[in-house]
Amino acid sequence: MDDRLASSFPHDLFAGHAAEVAPRLLGAVLTSHVGSTVRIRITEVEAYGGVGEDPGSHAYRRMTQRNATMFGPPGHLYVYFTYGMHWCVNVVTRPQGEAGAVLLRAGEVIEGLDEARARRGQSIDRDLARGPGRLAQALALTGDLDGATLQGPVVSLALSTPTNSYEVSARTGVSGEGADLAWRFYLPTERSVSPYRRAKARNVKAG
Repeated sequence: MDDRLASSFPHDLFAGHAAEVAPRLLGAVLTSHVGSTVRIRITEVEAYGGVGEDPGSHAYRRMTQRNATMFGPPGHLYVYFTYGMHWCVNVVTRPQGEAGAVLLRAGEVIEGLDEARARRGQSIDRDLARGPGRLAQALALTGDLDGATLQGPVVSLALSTPTNSYEVSARTGVSGEGADLAWRFYLPTERSVSPYRRAKARNVKAG
């Protein structure tokens, strides 16, 4: 990592609550230089809170080895593996020591289309980064970049002019006490936005 780039990046812009930072990321461009360069314009995000605040968050109970990056510093990547098959990419928020992150749920590939197609196999262009696992795969981002600054030599983020033309809903697939938090933000006219799905009820066996 180039320390000069890391120090010049305005990390304080991400030091707010995840639900406040999340809509600011809509329209931002995330660039990955892992292998060939791929750029994605972010069209859908979800906010996740901290300890004791958000039951849908990895950080709800305490800091662990898995979620330690969520506790800062802000303006870095939190990358985790889920369902035994997908990497998911988040932007860390809140001051260091407080947990928060914004999940990058979907985006539009605006550069490196051929490379993204090769990484995603048979996917149609609309779906190349439509969903958090697909977005991470199109950018070739894995757990090796957990904790990386958003203005480094491998990954960088360029913010766009803030927009009020976004919509809000509950988060996809979150159940229980955190299910009703309206912390999903998306650009409604974008084809790359992933479909909203409510969490499925689980059958619990007694005894």
